[in-house]
Amino acid sequence: MATPPSPRKALDPKVRFNWRVSDLIRKVTSGWLELRARLTGQKYYCNALAGEADYDITINSDLTVSCNCQDYDGTGHIGDLRKNSFEEVFLGPVAQKLRDELAQGKVPLPTCVRCGSFRRLAKNAAPPKPRLPYRGMLLENTVLCNVDCIGCAREGAANVRTKKTMPLAELSQMADLAARLKLERIFYLNLGEPFLSPTICQELPLLRAKNPDAYIRVSTNGILLNTDAKRAAALNLSDIQFSVHGISDEMCEKYMLRSSFEKAYAAMKAMVEFRNARGLEQPILEWKYLLFNWNDHPGHIARAIEMAKAIGVDIISFWPTNNPFYGISWRYRLGQFQNVGKASWKGREIDFRVNPKFQAR
Repeated sequence: MATPPSPRKALDPKVRFNWRVSDLIRKVTSGWLELRARLTGQKYYCNALAGEADYDITINSDLTVSCNCQDYDGTGHIGDLRKNSFEEVFLGPVAQKLRDELAQGKVPLPTCVRCGSFRRLAKNAAPPKPRLPYRGMLLENTVLCNVDCIGCAREGAANVRTKKTMPLAELSQMADLAARLKLERIFYLNLGEPFLSPTICQELPLLRAKNPDAYIRVSTNGILLNTDAKRAAALNLSDIQFSVHGISDEMCEKYMLRSSFEKAYAAMKAMVEFRNARGLEQPILEWKYLLFNWNDHPGHIARAIEMAKAIGVDIISFWPTNNPFYGISWRYRLGQFQNVGKASWKGREIDFRVNPKFQAR
């Protein structure tokens, strides 16, 4: 049974204020982009709705389909797989209306302004003709979670979903869909904790059996990846990202309410040992560390790197974020992380497989 949403998160005035600021920024940015389109003639398109993104298009736990991975209120729904085929949804009127509005220089959803699939068209260029996704999509097995992150409005999405967890029979159908689309990547994640699903030990082998060549990634807070049965199921994955944002319980709980650094760290260590004992190199095991101004001190970063090496994870990555706005890592923004690993689309990362002796300076 899922733990109910934290009342601390719901009532914290700082959290409420953060989301008001976030909404205002999106509204102002949307207005500016539309004004710019009118003044310059430059229009927009969505790489996800063009079928060329490996992320963003999401099948939710109740079989609704969203055009983005941040669809907290359902405004990004483009259809329902209980009523129509995926092809009918993706090439249907709701999705096409979003494409048309973008091509007219409009921003149809506030979420567009912070979406990685939002693109500017060259002046006078036509938007790409949509094709069915092939590079990748997200599949959400549950919208429930055992923690509450400050920057995640998951409760809103949970209230919209008609099913909080996808039944195994429907997951099997979605695995068939992924195979039919020949998806190169399956992101088995969205707004919930994948390992909270009661059938996770059946889901992952089934997904792999039907998509033997796909790159399958899970993102988890790690706490519930806590049994050998779950670890055995996780061996079907290509990649596991453990979202652990600090080096102590106190540090992690500033962003992830009801989390536990000690349990998550133990889960990472146990997964490394379980995989290595079987002589395997996959799944790739990554410690994903969001950067905030309370966990970005050079001493914190050096200690995290030492702890990552000590348990043998393959990668530790450091991700800047603007949510919550009051937690922004100014050390990162001001260029003080140049000596931490290598630059990547994530921010900075250290791959111990190619740099096993890395030392923080």
